[in-house]
Amino acid sequence: MDPWFETPNLDRLAMGGVTFERAFCTTPQCSPSRSSIFTGRYPSDTGVLGNVGAYGGDPLREPTVAPALQALGYRTGYAGKWHLGDTPCALTGWDVEQGVTDPYSYSDSGTTDFALDFLRSAGEAGQPFALFLSYEDPHDVYFFDPDVHGAPAGVPLPESWHRQLFEQVPAVQQAFMTRDQGTLLLGSDPALWRAYRWFYREKVRLYDAYVGRVLDALEQNGLADHTIVFATSDHGDMDTHHRLIFKGPFMYEHMVRVPLIVRVPAALGGVPGQRIDADAIVTDFVPTLLDFAGAPHIGAPVDGFSLRPLLTGDVQAAARAWPRDYVVGQYHGKQRWVNPIRMIRTADYKYNRYLLHGEELYHLAEDPHELVNLARDPGYRSVKAELAGELDRWIERHADPFYRLTVTDRSGAPLSG
Repeated sequence: MDPWFETPNLDRLAMGGVTFERAFCTTPQCSPSRSSIFTGRYPSDTGVLGNVGAYGGDPLREPTVAPALQALGYRTGYAGKWHLGDTPCALTGWDVEQGVTDPYSYSDSGTTDFALDFLRSAGEAGQPFALFLSYEDPHDVYFFDPDVHGAPAGVPLPESWHRQLFEQVPAVQQAFMTRDQGTLLLGSDPALWRAYRWFYREKVRLYDAYVGRVLDALEQNGLADHTIVFATSDHGDMDTHHRLIFKGPFMYEHMVRVPLIVRVPAALGGVPGQRIDADAIVTDFVPTLLDFAGAPHIGAPVDGFSLRPLLTGDVQAAARAWPRDYVVGQYHGKQRWVNPIRMIRTADYKYNRYLLHGEELYHLAEDPHELVNLARDPGYRSVKAELAGELDRWIERHADPFYRLTVTDRSGAPLSG
């Protein structure tokens, strides 16, 4: 959707499928978002609040969608980054895998080779299959080295890089830059920020190339015309927007909005080349997969809806009837630094509540770059109250432990306010 990025294979996939312009992760972090992708439930339900191994990052202790797909006759495969721990319950359901039981056994090239072998066998066997490929790129932006990596001339910096005002947002955002991973570029010349953007763009390009090889393999093995393809991510990267890099205690669009392209073949009712603005969440993937596979549910309740009505038939009519008026996002912390945040986002507004560090309110319809925090603006008091009330009702309905969590400093020492 951003033409500065070169993604010819994702563009090709989009031409044959549906692109969701408003798709969201449940939390902008790897493990908890993955727990949602594979169970259809929010992190506060799965118990994976943070990255596995960090504060709040308990391993997943419930089944993924894989055993349900096996029970429906699908041969299941998984390759790549797992990041959900090693509890036996969560590991079950994969007929073949690489990276699940041995988290050091994968690489993106190896994930692709696994996919090509799997699809070759699937084409020969004719058995229904469900293949999950979890690529590291573009997450390898974390290997950016300002002493090594540069950029060609003409790399643009986003509007919010030029206009960000840290004094109007919760202080932990600037603390991320002055005391945490952001120190990598703090105070740097704009050329180094441009180098970061270029490095990230190249990582996205590498991912796109792997996608192309998998799409080619589907066609070469005679599988493309009856295989549904999802392309998405567990979270975003700040990519220099708001003078921030990587991910941290913030809920900007570049963190919580994720790409989502779904190609459903014509034989299954797919509608090619559509763009849709109905809100989708990664919790929708499990009910969608099971809907197409012929099963009503995974066994446990899920927090999402099947996207099938949006992917088949009259796409725009389905969007108008979509049963979601807003999206809720959760954030716990990183490593030992716990800063719980809850987000509620409608088509027009976004309200973020930090457990200790304040609030944000953005009028997205008028301020799509999230540059003006209206949380203290008396003219928006009623809007904030309405969103805050709806967020509290969601927290109560979902037994979200948000108000019982503990905020810490970077060393893990509890804070109070």
